[in-house]
Amino acid sequence: MAILEHLEPKGVFRFFEELCAIPHGSGNTKGVSDWLMSFARERELESYQDRLNNVIIIKEATPGYESAEPVILQGHMDMVCEKAPDCAKDMDQEGLDLAVEGDTVYAKGTTLGGDDGIAVAMALALLDADDIPHPRLEAVFTVDEEIGMLGAVGMEDVSMLRGRRMLNLDSEVEGVFTVSCAGGNLTKCTLPVRRESFGGQVLTVTVGGLRGGHSGVEIDKGLGNACMLLGRVLNACGRETELRLVSAGGGLKDNAIPREASAVVSAADAQAVKAVCARLDAELKNEYRTTDPAVFVSVNEAGTGLPMDGDASRRILTFLTCAPNGIQAMSADIPGLVQTSLNLGILTTEKGEVNASFCVRSSVDSQKQMLVERLACLTETLGGSTAVFGDYSGWEYRPDSPLRDLLVEVFTEQYGHEPKIEAIHAGVECGIFAGKLPGLDCVSMGPDLTEIHTCRERLHVTSVQRLWAMVLETLKRMK
Repeated sequence: MAILEHLEPKGVFRFFEELCAIPHGSGNTKGVSDWLMSFARERELESYQDRLNNVIIIKEATPGYESAEPVILQGHMDMVCEKAPDCAKDMDQEGLDLAVEGDTVYAKGTTLGGDDGIAVAMALALLDADDIPHPRLEAVFTVDEEIGMLGAVGMEDVSMLRGRRMLNLDSEVEGVFTVSCAGGNLTKCTLPVRRESFGGQVLTVTVGGLRGGHSGVEIDKGLGNACMLLGRVLNACGRETELRLVSAGGGLKDNAIPREASAVVSAADAQAVKAVCARLDAELKNEYRTTDPAVFVSVNEAGTGLPMDGDASRRILTFLTCAPNGIQAMSADIPGLVQTSLNLGILTTEKGEVNASFCVRSSVDSQKQMLVERLACLTETLGGSTAVFGDYSGWEYRPDSPLRDLLVEVFTEQYGHEPKIEAIHAGVECGIFAGKLPGLDCVSMGPDLTEIHTCRERLHVTSVQRLWAMVLETLKRMK
């Protein structure tokens, strides 16, 4: 017996339950992709499956809507797979155990995958129905969004998509329309170094106790970046005594603000280093007393290590002192929105080089490119090189958006108040498709999800019903 068969809208919850029976964690979406293709074949719908297992399914317009502009429905197949410590389920091989409690749906002992299973289910319900008026529907189902939007980035052929109006159903808060996001990339700066003996005392300097955070959504909170603060401390030490760098490192992910960073140095005057670090410890505790009250700077004796020569040490310290980091520009269209930023997320030292990896973000592609060029200019001046990885387009805010205007009109009639319009300083798939489909008019929305990506994840049934009604009315008005 189906667990969700009594829930309305029946079509949406039917396909959601079928999806949940198929393992579909990130990197494990072939089964869902093949299921989608089987769905299309059974209904004789035009369909495409690419080498990454992204799927596109197309349904022609219903009578009376033949001349209307097509609509793209977009969401991703994969889910974050987490389970409770006492849960024995193999999420790579087994489906979810669904349950209903009051007005919510959840999975026993695991995440639910409402992000973004509800988008898949709604799109399939629309493609399956024969009593819903609509323009040509182009449903785009991507893989591996949760681990870097890999499916959307890797989708090479979008020539079959005629639409330039996209409904993305990957938001988790009802009544919030997302209309802009940052594009981004990983820019890696590499500085070669030479090493030679130096007769100083070897010390470890550490900056730690910072909160860290997401370099997109939390870049505006004034949080300290341990790698950048380490550069500040080392530069101050180098002004008081001759200092040679042995190594410097910190951070684990390019998109996370580093909480701790350390350097091994050889100092001509160890007491001078200790005095500078004590002063910087007090200064940083004052500067970050609100955002990072536990920040500290410490010095400890270290073992041996062949240091870099004087030139290399100065170049690395110059880079860590002068590299741009943090917010670079705020949006002029949306008050309070960070438009452009970058984050030194990972700092590492190898025998012959130091590497600094920056997560660069902007909703304006030209500003993102400007930051890449600034990093390249600084790095090349210091004798190094840069490389850019995983670049994807930003989704720039459109002052004129007929789709947004229509959705606001329908939402306001249905709810009695206007929705919240927001932009985010993080990457979403809409930005990637905005780069692939010039002129794309796009809005991201969704039903209420709570505790997403945890074993307490809940999908609110009434919220799904309201979203479904709004989507149907919006399609109806798109003649």
